[in-house]
Formats: sequence, C-alpha cells, structure tokens
Amino acid sequence: MNRDVFRDGALEDKSVLVTGGGSGLGKEISKALAAKGAVVHICGRRPVVLEEAARDIRAAGQSAAGVHFHVCDIREAEQVDAMMQAIWAIGPLTGLVNNAAANFIAQTKELSPRGFRAVTSTVMDGSFFVTLAAGKRWIAAGIRGSVVSNLVTWVWTGSPYAVPSAMAKTALHAMTMSLAVEWGRYGIRLNATAPGPFPTESAWERLNPNEDTKSSVTNFEQVPLGRFGEMQELQNLVVFLQSDACDYLTGQTIAVDGGQHLAGPGTFADLRGMTDEQWKAARETLRETVDREKTQRTN
Repeated sequence: MNRDVFRDGALEDKSVLVTGGGSGLGKEISKALAAKGAVVHICGRRPVVLEEAARDIRAAGQSAAGVHFHVCDIREAEQVDAMMQAIWAIGPLTGLVNNAAANFIAQTKELSPRGFRAVTSTVMDGSFFVTLAAGKRWIAAGIRGSVVSNLVTWVWTGSPYAVPSAMAKTALHAMTMSLAVEWGRYGIRLNATAPGPFPTESAWERLNPNEDTKSSVTNFEQVPLGRFGEMQELQNLVVFLQSDACDYLTGQTIAVDGGQHLAGPGTFADLRGMTDEQWKAARETLRETVDREKTQRTN
C-alpha cells in the first residue's frame, strides 16, 4: 500500500540532522526527509556504515544540496559542537531528529555500571548535547527549529529488563515537555514519537536475541491492529513534525504503535519466565553483535 501523503518538495527549505542516521529507523527516516526535498545530515560512529547510508539516502532525495555524513560520538559534547560548526558552515539546520540509541535486554541485577552508561550516555546525554547545541544556535540566530525525538511507549509504563533505556527515554520525554515551554518563545518546537514494533535488523538482534523467547515488544500478536508497523507510517509522522504543517504542535509524545500500549504494556515483562540458561545464551548473542559493530567502527 502506498502511504505517501505529502507533496514532492514539502521539505525543500529544510535542513535536518538525524542522529544514528546510518542504520535502522534513522536511515529510513533520513530517506523520507530527503525524498521530500530536505538537506539531510546524518551522524554516527561508524564511517563505513555512514558512507554507505549516505549513498542510499542521496538516491532517495530531491535536494540539490544532497546528503552529508559526520563521524561523531554524540556522547562527547566537544565532538557534538565540532560537528555543529561543520554543519553550520554548510548551512544552518532547521530540524533535528534525536534517533541515536543503544539498548539490550538484560536482568538488571547483572548490569554493570559500564553497561548502564553504554545506554544512558547515548540516549540521554547524547541527545541532550545535540539538542542544546542546535537550540543555542537557533536562539542566537533567530531561527525557528523543530526537534523530534524517537522514544518508546515505556516512557509511560517503564519496562523490566530494559531499565537503562526506559530511564533514559523517559528523561527525553521530560526534556521534550520542558523545553517546549522554555523555548516556545523562540519559535522552537519539541515533539517525540513513541514507535511500537517496527522491525529493523539492528534493533531486533538486541531485543530478541533468543529464537525460543519472544517479548510483546517484538510480537505483533500483542498489537490490536494485528500487525507490525510499516516504515512509511513512521516516516510520514516525522515528515509531518518537521514540516510547517503543524507549527502549533509542541511538547507532545505521539505513540505510533497500533494501540499496543493501550491493550497492555509493550514491554519486556513477559521475559520473566526466561531461565538462567536462556539469559546466558542471550548475553552471548548480544556480545557477538557488539563485537561485530566494534569491528565496523574500526574499518
């Protein structure tokens, strides 16, 4: 089904940074923004992944100014500021999509401080650093900006076995509401999406590492509409929030999950029955995924 509802060139006067835009939801969102004419900037820590993604996004775009990628660890405020300077040298942003994330399922009693910070430093600290760096520049230049953060419905319910992510995403939910009020006077809007199950390879490996166990987070049978989300549905929402069509909308977190969180929390609560052996297997699978991504960052 073709769900494309926006005219070509709807974002032709926009320039948007998508953090974590080299893969998963970030890459798909970047394609949609480029397809509607926006100049798109993506950032991440893996140069090879970013370069390949930029080619794919560029192929979907309409903007003559194209697509730019930036190697940046958003957990480091100095790197974020340097990236913003490089972006502004090309042209100021009008929008930001806080998409970069880190997550894995784990028994909280087994979490190390390093594992906790691996998630929260990216999701909470990194997203704040990027938002602040963009916001300060918008305010100084009198530019109206739009920030969209990709969250989860756990911001309303919490989630066992994903406690660092639930905590960090909830912090961004609070940031969205707080800065919508503080920065509204400058014409800066902040909103968020809370996607349900939209399958992507990178996320599914971390959130469903065992074939013999399945949580409601990755199970469409728990969704009242009875299916996974289609990527264009999430893309349409982000395009709308980055457009001029909703200048009166700010401070909102919008669930796009087929009603899942209303029927029952789309969390990892149903993993309570996993055995110690299954948790051990999950840790080994996750370790293999992390090692592979580290190799990609160094190549």
